Amino acid sequence: MATITAEPMSDARPLTAASHGERNPQSLVFLILLWLSLAFGLLVLAVLLVTTFLDGLPRMDSALFTNYASQLNPETAGARAAILGSALVIGVTALMAIPIGIAAASYLEEFASRKSRFAKYVELNVQNLAAVPAIIYGMLAAAAAVAIGLQRNTVLAGGIALALLILPVVIVSTREALRAVPQEIRQGSLALGASPMQTLQRQTLPAAIPGIATGTILALSRAMGEAAPLLLLGGLVFVQFDPNGLLSGFTTMPIQIFNWAGRSQEEFQQLAAAASIVLLVLVIAMNGVAIVIRNKFSNPR
Repeated sequence: MATITAEPMSDARPLTAASHGERNPQSLVFLILLWLSLAFGLLVLAVLLVTTFLDGLPRMDSALFTNYASQLNPETAGARAAILGSALVIGVTALMAIPIGIAAASYLEEFASRKSRFAKYVELNVQNLAAVPAIIYGMLAAAAAVAIGLQRNTVLAGGIALALLILPVVIVSTREALRAVPQEIRQGSLALGASPMQTLQRQTLPAAIPGIATGTILALSRAMGEAAPLLLLGGLVFVQFDPNGLLSGFTTMPIQIFNWAGRSQEEFQQLAAAASIVLLVLVIAMNGVAIVIRNKFSNPR
């Protein structure tokens, strides 16, 4: 019986940088330019953060969180209405975007046929909508509010605009999280007699929670920092009351910062910097929650 012997491949060489030209002068120059660009961007960001912190530090007091905005007395003005308005608008946004986004992603990934024209049409539009500028969603929400007889400068209209803004991001991130779940989990569940819906509810979605939570919270962080669509809806820049419902007028932190930063008085500039610090802390906290959720569900031990 003939035996087959494997001869060593003497011509095989490891894929090194030298054999593929990554160490030639042009590549080194390009690499240096990339690192310089990164260093410049980080330097500008650091200077901006330090400058904002130093400018806003004198106004980081309790009045910033308890007082309302004022056009005449910036020394005692605060961002209470903006903080509460941001919390309410983001809450409405989450209630609208998250269930619809997860449901749409589950349908496209788990139930829709790969040959379905409708599914392909929806998928193409979702991918395109993820890159649409934010102000376009403000225009769409304003048109929808007028069509249904809803006032534009309300919490509900603002929540609709931001929900439309982050909905494609939620759908895309949820689909990626579902796609990362091993097929063996689905096959084992179906083999034991579970229906496709039961498999989704009890196996696939729980396994995809880390990716879904991370993508959703990051999308909400983006929505929290948006001002353009809310300004287009007529979001108020001077509010001295707490928003008390879905049809109440509102302002948010980005709108309030935009208003204060446009004023020439130094006191208003300090207020804008202090409010920017608060907004930055909130966004970092939301990103931290996303990281904690991802790590907790990724390491069940």
